[in-house]
Amino acid sequence: MRITAAVVDELHGPFVVREVELDEPGPGDVLVRVAATGFCHTDGIARDGDLPFPLPGVLGHEGAGTVVAVGEGVTGVREGQDVVLGWPWCGACRNCQAGEPRYCLRTGELVAGGRRLDGASALRDTDGSPLASHFFGQSSFGTYAMTTVSSLVPVPAGLPVELLGPLACGLATGAGAVFNTLRPEPGSSIVVYGAGTVGLAAVMAARNSAATTIIAVDRHAGRLRLAEGLGATHTVDATDTDPVQAVTDICGGPADASMDCTGNTTVVRQAIDSVGMLGTALLIGGAPAGAEFSADHLTTLWGKTVRGTLGGSGHGQRLIAALMDLHAQGRFPFDQLVQYFPLDRIEDAVEASYSGAVVKPILTMPH
Repeated sequence: MRITAAVVDELHGPFVVREVELDEPGPGDVLVRVAATGFCHTDGIARDGDLPFPLPGVLGHEGAGTVVAVGEGVTGVREGQDVVLGWPWCGACRNCQAGEPRYCLRTGELVAGGRRLDGASALRDTDGSPLASHFFGQSSFGTYAMTTVSSLVPVPAGLPVELLGPLACGLATGAGAVFNTLRPEPGSSIVVYGAGTVGLAAVMAARNSAATTIIAVDRHAGRLRLAEGLGATHTVDATDTDPVQAVTDICGGPADASMDCTGNTTVVRQAIDSVGMLGTALLIGGAPAGAEFSADHLTTLWGKTVRGTLGGSGHGQRLIAALMDLHAQGRFPFDQLVQYFPLDRIEDAVEASYSGAVVKPILTMPH
């Protein structure tokens, strides 16, 4: 079938909106008519080669829409059902079996291999030349996406499907880091470095936890104001303030936990230095390929944990479903972060995201 998609033809190239060909669903496939999809910096990282993805191809991994067809053998989803397109996972490896599908041993192939696990891509150019697809199991920068039932999360009645795609990655990553990894104890303190989508999701999740000191650190005054409105008890503008000292002053000593949501290695060090004995520094933000960071040996030796987390950890589908319920209850108001752009303005959305003008751009699809 012919669809419209934003194609990246070469490394660092623009997103070009044009018609492409998508296969009909085969065994195990689910065809989703995409209503909207978030733009995430991971899409930019893949375009620029820091997350290897074969080009030319179609990116996009925060999609939501409506199931329009299913392939042979697919059960558990029906045509006409609104869904969020979550992360793919094989379901068979030891980590999937242990309830940690975010750490599926085949994650690299599934998110960035550019094809199905069994071989071929579902996308072609109109001249028949192949296009890489299945980015995070979906390639949702298009009017339709091919995915699998294990990735899908049904949307409860009454929620706007066009809003919900970012729950699949950026929002789940920040919220899951709090709920699944840090699991704050009553009265604990958390400092969040970077008040973008991931960091603000962490702030909202912390507000739904037993943590009582929630510190947001950023260089954008507007984002710090937003963080305050979403649950931060304190904010630090790192433009003219040493954030590590500010955290120490606020907490009366080191914080119990910190989160780097920037991928900036200088900020990573600040996050590590912000926690003390038995504290946890959690690394979330994506740094460029080959990036390294340092930590002070002695203070790390004294019981400090430096840990990475991917995609919010745990079972992504369960987390996404919970975040939809929290949003419906008014406890996770991520709609305050978004601005909509039509697909043909994807370059404007990218620019707005990187400049900081918009926290979470969402691309709406023409139909």
